[in-house]
Amino acid sequence: MKIEEIKKVLSEFTLFRSLNDTELSKITDIAIVREWKKHSHVFHQGDPLENVYFIYSGKIKIYKSDISGKEQIVAIMKKGEMFPHVGFFRKGNYPAFAEVLEPSILIAVPITRFEHVLIENPELCIKVFKVLGEKIVDLQNRLEEQILNNTYEQIVKLIIRLAQKDGKEQEDGTILLKSEFTNKDLANMIGTTRETISRTLTKMKKDELIEVDHDGNMIVDVKLLMEEINLI
Repeated sequence: MKIEEIKKVLSEFTLFRSLNDTELSKITDIAIVREWKKHSHVFHQGDPLENVYFIYSGKIKIYKSDISGKEQIVAIMKKGEMFPHVGFFRKGNYPAFAEVLEPSILIAVPITRFEHVLIENPELCIKVFKVLGEKIVDLQNRLEEQILNNTYEQIVKLIIRLAQKDGKEQEDGTILLKSEFTNKDLANMIGTTRETISRTLTKMKKDELIEVDHDGNMIVDVKLLMEEINLI
């Protein structure tokens, strides 16, 4: 990937959108482009924190693992997103694993060199704080869901969140959520079991709260689900 192409790609990220050509060139100059194969790991939990990654193409799973090997999915990252957000203003080790779910092209920005760019560009520094703030709010909401909601409510809120983030709106106002997540993936996102997810989705289909097409994709009416758990 040529320098100008890297610059164009980075300019499309929210974080860099307001930078002028000169400011963007400073980021491009320290960026490293690399292709990653499916099932490889960009980094492991506990590895030294060295880079922040921007996804040009592909899909990355961010997850934590405890001593027993139990997996907790933190997020599924796609084109146009960056990870890990804790990479900025933090020293130490990566707090999670980053697994490549499909062949991906990532742009890596070394943290140490990026910090120097931030010091020289206060406007960029402010934008980083805004992005981090949005992520913190999202994580706070998810933590609150686990503390205050029962498992059924957590599952319904998870489907709503995935539909809003990853789904495609249909002409009738419903959202098509492609079958890219297994029941195990969904369970790992909220710390429950695959069996619980399976039983709950079966019940929701029976109660006509969701539909599933012949390809296994979920058809979601977000308003209906929000009404189900008294969010509206």
